[in-house]
Amino acid sequence: MAARLTVVGLGSGDETQLTLGIWDKLRQADALFLRTEQHPVTDYMKRSGVAFRSFDSLYEEQESFDGVYAAIADRLIEEARSGSGELVYAVPGHPMVAERTTQLLKQRCPEAGIPLQILGGESFLDQAFVRFGFDPIEGFQLLDATALEAGGLNPRVHTVIAQVYDAFTASDVKLALMERYPDDYPVVVGHALGVEGQEEIQEVPLYELDRLDGYGNLSLIWVPRSDEETLRSRSFERLKEIVAILRSPDGCPWDREQTHASIRRNLIEETYEVLETIDDDDPDAMCEELGDLLLQVVMHAQMEAETGAFTVEDVLQGINDKLIRRHPHVFGDREANDAEEALGRWQEMKREEKRKKGIDVESLSVLAGVPRDLPALMKAHQLQKKAAKVGFDWDQVADVYAKLEEELAEVKEAAESAGASESERDEARAAVAGEVGDLLFAVVNLARFLKVEPEEALTLTNRKFVSRFSYIEEQLRLKGKRFDQTDLQELETYWQEAKKLRPSGGR
Repeated sequence: MAARLTVVGLGSGDETQLTLGIWDKLRQADALFLRTEQHPVTDYMKRSGVAFRSFDSLYEEQESFDGVYAAIADRLIEEARSGSGELVYAVPGHPMVAERTTQLLKQRCPEAGIPLQILGGESFLDQAFVRFGFDPIEGFQLLDATALEAGGLNPRVHTVIAQVYDAFTASDVKLALMERYPDDYPVVVGHALGVEGQEEIQEVPLYELDRLDGYGNLSLIWVPRSDEETLRSRSFERLKEIVAILRSPDGCPWDREQTHASIRRNLIEETYEVLETIDDDDPDAMCEELGDLLLQVVMHAQMEAETGAFTVEDVLQGINDKLIRRHPHVFGDREANDAEEALGRWQEMKREEKRKKGIDVESLSVLAGVPRDLPALMKAHQLQKKAAKVGFDWDQVADVYAKLEEELAEVKEAAESAGASESERDEARAAVAGEVGDLLFAVVNLARFLKVEPEEALTLTNRKFVSRFSYIEEQLRLKGKRFDQTDLQELETYWQEAKKLRPSGGR
């Protein structure tokens, strides 16, 4: 029969913090194991003649803490299987507070048929509350320094960060905290709290966190809570809250009146403003414009939340699930060795999603999937690319040039065939519009054959035109003239100068 396995806590300080019950367990154990000998109680145990073995050697043998904890669990289960009586495993602090080995044993002992008992012990949190001097009822979270993420930080509650084993870990903590807190935010570092002669508590600005000495097994970092709005402003939750307030009965009259349709154009405009910052390579402007675009997303989600249709959390879950689902080569067991193969995986998962929705993928049009409201130039390009994939395309670029000349001739012919009556002129204008559309479609085809993105090409030309026209305006201002005080010849002169001075449209 296997030995009973009992996990106990040594507390966070010296022997004066041990309970009588735990001390009796340590003295009476048939076999006693310590996760680490690096604890204030161990010297007292030696003086009292309590024999034990520790797992400190595993910290040198394993490459990660996860490896250490798994190896400890393996050893304990092996010892329990081959032993008898009561095997006691002692850990620093409380067995159920920031102790990974306890969780592993809870999972594995039932499977191995080993009776498991977990007893308490003073947690390092008891000393943290006393020595740092805050009441956890004000709001409190305990986080692991080795797995700290900025997204888990909440400035409105006290934060205690454990497992700060060394200065490298403290540096990682500092970087994560700086994503939510100012660089000079006051934080408190505590070493060996409650241990007489070893305790050290020091308050420093956040940027100095990794410059302190003394980090080890008994080190904690305390980040005091704050109600400062500037801290909350760096969270997605605050944006969601502000939008909800603006839309509430006591909020902004303008925001309350808006509908999906009324701010539809805002979404389009903000998207193009983001694109402009990308073209200008302006990170500061991009930061601001991405915020404006994000506001549009949250605004539309809030409108639907008010009707009970969905919330912004549903939006987040949807996109998170989709990203994981469509990247089986990252989050699953499939492979993609290059960008083309990764794109193929993405398309494969899209088709599978459609099948699960009951859509007959095979019966879909080749042109399906091109957004209806995409700008016309971009849409023409997408439609042509899809058609080309199934062979509906010109064989060579010479055919495209010929088509371009044909469409241009048809535009000229349509433009010259206007009739005398109003109805005939209307028909002629419609015919010209149709032929101009055909001409533009042919130009997009040419751009595609020449490996040019038509939208980007036209954007560059627009920018070039604005730059050169601005030069003309500058020259007229220098001469004290307005446009109605000059002629086309003078304007053409300035235009030619601008082409030499601003060949690419730059200022």
